[in-house]
Amino acid sequence: MSNIIDAICNLLKNKPKEIKAYYNKNNRANSMGDSLENFISDLFCDTVLEADESKKLLKKSEVFSYIGNNNNPPDFMLRGGDAIEVKKIENANSTIALNSSYPKVKLFANSQMITTACKNCEDWTQKDMIYSIGVMEKNLIKSLIFVYGIDYAASCEVYDKIKNVIQQSIETIAGVKFAQTKELGRVNKVDPLGITYLRIRGMWHIENPLKVFNYVFKKDVGKDFTFISIINDEKFKTFRNADKLLNLIEQTDGAKISDIFIKEPDNPAKIKKAKLITYEF
Repeated sequence: MSNIIDAICNLLKNKPKEIKAYYNKNNRANSMGDSLENFISDLFCDTVLEADESKKLLKKSEVFSYIGNNNNPPDFMLRGGDAIEVKKIENANSTIALNSSYPKVKLFANSQMITTACKNCEDWTQKDMIYSIGVMEKNLIKSLIFVYGIDYAASCEVYDKIKNVIQQSIETIAGVKFAQTKELGRVNKVDPLGITYLRIRGMWHIENPLKVFNYVFKKDVGKDFTFISIINDEKFKTFRNADKLLNLIEQTDGAKISDIFIKEPDNPAKIKKAKLITYEF
């Protein structure tokens, strides 16, 4: 069963170089995003250097129980393991667009935001969420960040509260008849012919981890590539292959692991122990 430790080890063994646009898309930004997703999946599958597409496809079917698309999170689910959401940004100061879905601490099988195929891909009820954020410059990955939702985002109740308040306020507008929807609101038959409708959607954004965790890590702007991963100690202790990573870090120039304290997303007055894994060259 593959996990985040395997992915980090594969990154240390395979320095990121230029990432080609593997897919023909009309939108260049989408093409770069697909390339980043492809690279992330290769890290978890240990197929970065695999040229045979048939072998790569077979390995992905073994490692992942589900592979999503642009409209349905998550991007990947590790068989018997975590869920992975990949996001691309253009510079280290950019925010991350989450669109209609607020950030997730965990992914739940009963979520309305996931497909039936995702719900039925394996026997599961919840998965920890890994956010994999790449800072892309042309075809180059300048920075890559792995962080768990539980160390990054607040509990769903925090986001649901503001969402529900807005939704309830919208629905009290006099003279407007709203239809049932999973979004903030939908108004049918706006015009006299009854052929126009209005969708009211939330557009969630979140600061990227390089800014959120700048109190424990400062990016060296003189380096060509920066990788950071933050994993709380409770999660880190569940990985049976942690020694594999520790040994590889000792043998890799520019790689380091440190014990740190991070803020609890639900209450910054509280802190918890975590591991900071970095790799710069």
